[in-house]
Amino acid sequence: MQAVDPATTEPIATYEEDTADDVEGAISRAADAFEEWRETPLRERQKLLANAGDILRSRTDELAELMTHEMGKPISQARAEIEKCAWVCDHYAEFSGAYLSEENHPSPPGTIAKTRYDPIGPVLAIMPWNYPFWQVFRFAAPSLTAGNVGLLKHASNVPGCALAIEDVFREAGYPADVFQSLLISSDLVNNVLEDDRVRAATLTGSGPAGQAVAATAGTNLKKTVLELGGSDPFIVLDDADIDAAAETGAWARNMNGGQSCIAAKRFVVHDAVYDEFLKKFVDEVESLTVGDPMDGDVDVGPQASQRLMEELHEQVEESVDAGARLLTGGEPLDREGAFYPTTILTDIPPGCPADDEELFGPVASVFRVDTERDAIKKANESPFGLGASIWTEDRDRGESVAAKIDSGCTYVNQLTKSDPRVPFGGIKDSGYGRELSEDGIKEFVNRKTVWIE
Repeated sequence: MQAVDPATTEPIATYEEDTADDVEGAISRAADAFEEWRETPLRERQKLLANAGDILRSRTDELAELMTHEMGKPISQARAEIEKCAWVCDHYAEFSGAYLSEENHPSPPGTIAKTRYDPIGPVLAIMPWNYPFWQVFRFAAPSLTAGNVGLLKHASNVPGCALAIEDVFREAGYPADVFQSLLISSDLVNNVLEDDRVRAATLTGSGPAGQAVAATAGTNLKKTVLELGGSDPFIVLDDADIDAAAETGAWARNMNGGQSCIAAKRFVVHDAVYDEFLKKFVDEVESLTVGDPMDGDVDVGPQASQRLMEELHEQVEESVDAGARLLTGGEPLDREGAFYPTTILTDIPPGCPADDEELFGPVASVFRVDTERDAIKKANESPFGLGASIWTEDRDRGESVAAKIDSGCTYVNQLTKSDPRVPFGGIKDSGYGRELSEDGIKEFVNRKTVWIE
C-alpha cells in the first residue's frame, strides 16, 4: 500500500497490507477489548476523549502536514481539520453523559420503565480520503465514548493518516485494541462485515460502495450508517445578498479542492439576479489561488490523485461536448501534480455529467431558473439529497424554501457544513442515518427497555 503526494506524484511511503490472518487477529482483539471497555465508567471514557482532543491540538502541525502530503489538502485547511477533530472530542467529552442518560417512561404506580443506551460491540468504519481525520473522528468520538470499539478501514491512499489516528488514541490513554486501523484492500471488507463479532458498520463514500456494504450488512442483519455522495444545490433567490452569495459560493464550491460531499455543486440562480451573480461569482472563483498545498496562502491544492483529476476532466469535456458553456478553467494545469483549475460551466443541457452527476472537484455548474418554484424543482431533480444552501434576505422565505428541499441538511445564507452540535446526514442516494450531536452517539447503541415491577 503506497502513499503518493498528489502535488508532486512522488511516492511518500510504502506500507505492508494486513493479511486475512491479521484481520482475524484484529477482530479477536477488538471483541476481547470490548468486554472490558464496555464496563469502563462513562466519566473515564469522557476523560480519555478529552485527552485525545488535547493531543490533536498539540500535534496539529505534524498531523496537518501528513494530511497535506497524502491527499493534497492546503495546509491551512488541514490545520483547521485537526482543530475540528479536537472540537468533536471536546463536544462528546462534555455532552455524552446527557446524551446517554437513561430515559424514564410512564408506567403503573410502583413500577419503573426506562430506556438504557448500551454499547453494541465492535463497529467497522469505512472512511474516505477527502477529510481523512475528520470523517474518522466524527464516528470515533461518539462511538468509542458510548462504549463501542472501532475498526477502521481507511482509504488506501491515506495509510499514514489511518495509523496516526490510531496513535492519537493510544497516546490519549485508550486501552490497546479499543481502536485499530486495518490496512486492507476492499477485497477483505466483506470478511470483516460478515464476522459475527462485528456488530455494525458506518461508511462515508460513493454510492456503489454504500450499496455493497448495505447489502452485505443487511444479509447479516447488522446496523449501518451511510453518508454517500452529494450534488448539493446552492440556491440564489431574487432578493439575495449577491455579494455575500458569490463570495461564499466560490469558497463553498472550491474548499478542499472541491472534493467534498457537501460542497456546493449546482448553483441554481433566479433569472432576476442571474447576470449580476454570475459576473461576481466568476470574479470570486478566478481570484482563488491554485498551487502548492504546503503554501499557507494557497486556496486550492491538487486533486487527490492523477486518476481522479483525469476522471473529473472527462466529465467536464463530456459536458462541454454536449453543449455546456465553459466560462473559466476547464483544462488541467500545465505543471507537475494533479492540479485542476477552478472551473465554471453554464448553459448546461439535461443529461450531461454537469447536470446529473457528482463532480468531485473544483467545477461549478450554474443554472438559470425563472421562479422560486423552478429553483426548488431544479434543486430536487438530483438523485442525491445531502445538503443545500439557500440565499435570500427574507429569513422566513428561506425557512419556507428549506422545508421544500429534499436534503438532510439545509442552510440559509451560509454554506453547508457539519457541526458537532447538530445532526448530519442525507436522504435518497446520499445515504441514511445521522452522525454528530445526540443522534450520532445513539446510532450504534442498544436502546434497551428495562421494566421493573
